[in-house]
Amino acid sequence: MPGAYDIIIVGAGHNGLVTAAYLARAGLRVLVLERRDVVGGACVTEELWPGFKVSTASYVNSLLRPEIIRDLELARHGFELLPRSPSSFTPFPDGRFLLMGPDKELTRHEVSKFSRRDADALPRYEAMLERVADFIEPTLLQTPPDPWSLRPRNLPQLAGLGWRFLKLGRDGPRALEILTGAARPILDRWFESEELKIALATDAIIGAMASASVPGTAYVLFHHVMGECNGVRGMWGYVRGGMGGISNALASAARARGVDIRVNSPVARILTRAGRVTGVALDDGTELTAPRVASNADAHVTFLKLVEEGDLPPDFVSAVRAIDYSSASLKINVALSELPDFSAVKGSALPPDAHLRGTIHIAPTLDYMEQAYDDAKYGRPSANPILECTIPSVLDTTVAPAGKHVMSFFVQYAPYRLRNGGWDQEKDRFADRCFDILNEYAPNFKRAVIDRQVLSPLDLERRFGLTGGNIFQGAMTLPQLFFLRPLPGYADYRSPIKGLYLCGSATHPGGGVMGACGYNAAREILRDGKR
Repeated sequence: MPGAYDIIIVGAGHNGLVTAAYLARAGLRVLVLERRDVVGGACVTEELWPGFKVSTASYVNSLLRPEIIRDLELARHGFELLPRSPSSFTPFPDGRFLLMGPDKELTRHEVSKFSRRDADALPRYEAMLERVADFIEPTLLQTPPDPWSLRPRNLPQLAGLGWRFLKLGRDGPRALEILTGAARPILDRWFESEELKIALATDAIIGAMASASVPGTAYVLFHHVMGECNGVRGMWGYVRGGMGGISNALASAARARGVDIRVNSPVARILTRAGRVTGVALDDGTELTAPRVASNADAHVTFLKLVEEGDLPPDFVSAVRAIDYSSASLKINVALSELPDFSAVKGSALPPDAHLRGTIHIAPTLDYMEQAYDDAKYGRPSANPILECTIPSVLDTTVAPAGKHVMSFFVQYAPYRLRNGGWDQEKDRFADRCFDILNEYAPNFKRAVIDRQVLSPLDLERRFGLTGGNIFQGAMTLPQLFFLRPLPGYADYRSPIKGLYLCGSATHPGGGVMGACGYNAAREILRDGKR
């Protein structure tokens, strides 16, 4: 009925649910509309095959803000993180392997197999990253100031940012390089063993249309040392029941505060009148009114598909069209009859399955990684792709039938636009190549496959509404970070249309299952309400 809601949120992704829960906690009447039949967006668990519960898109967590976990009492709503230790396993063609994780002694021993010098340098490298994190992490839950505005509120924010940067001292130049530079030169400067650099460099390229030698990848690398798992900084974990455990807990917390969440309710248009939002229209023609709307979709979908172009300034529309959604990631989800048996660990003293608890990196050399990217630059899937694999069922027995397992491949590089052919024709051939590569390291893998789901960049766009298949709702490069995200002058979660907000990963601080975008958007919406 008209006037029933104070705000409508378009999309029940994890950020949209965070926004909804905080607004409802403040007393607003909130409606969330989700086009799919399940909440969570790309942070979702789906039973693809009987008994196999798959984190279809996002697959590990560390970045979900502890403030959100605490404020919304997510543990009471079923949220549980399972820490991964060891957290990283990198096998090599010569039969050796590198295992890393939160166990400092284990990591030191493992790295020293390749370089004693690197084993000594790694703690200093991590300490430097943590000092830079102390500078950057507080900005995650802040609305970026507009450096081109003379509004009084901006000036103290800018001054505070500058003061904190000055306090970095000798780490200041390092912080700038992490924010703007390439990962490979940083790793080359710190370490000598290629094996360690490979294990670290894979984190720099995940989700990016870039190799580790391209500027901007150092910031993606840095993302993997932020966050925490059960209070342990920089540690990543699985979510019990799959990544949908986060979204389901957020939805439960939101409903407990009175939020109305409707699935199978695709929004066709955001309605406006005289420069102000008035509500939304659904695909079936139903119109729902509210004085405010927050979109969890990316800027391209929100402003070029859901809003009439004539309702926006022409220069704003042009800027939205120019946002970079370059992406080169493909996801394969697999049901297994048994665990992969990696040749590299045969005869080792490792506890059973220890090497399978964390992320498995398949990339034999740094040049291999560069050549994989070279293919993508010219519109070809990598002839020799980089694989990042996880097997959550090793730690979480709830996601697969007894004795069986689920496995996730996150693959680089699979460019969204192919020079020859299309992804609907190419994706199974590319997935076969990925399977062949893994089988070289674990010869039983292919015969253990029960079934698989292959999600090309085009599938990610269709299924989850991610423009260009970009998992971050826009590339995480310097021109699209902080007060430039999604656009200069609009990093405060507002838009040119009064009452229309963005609350998803298209905004600061960007991609990853953080919830920070939704948290910040809720704060700005409430601030406008007080005015």
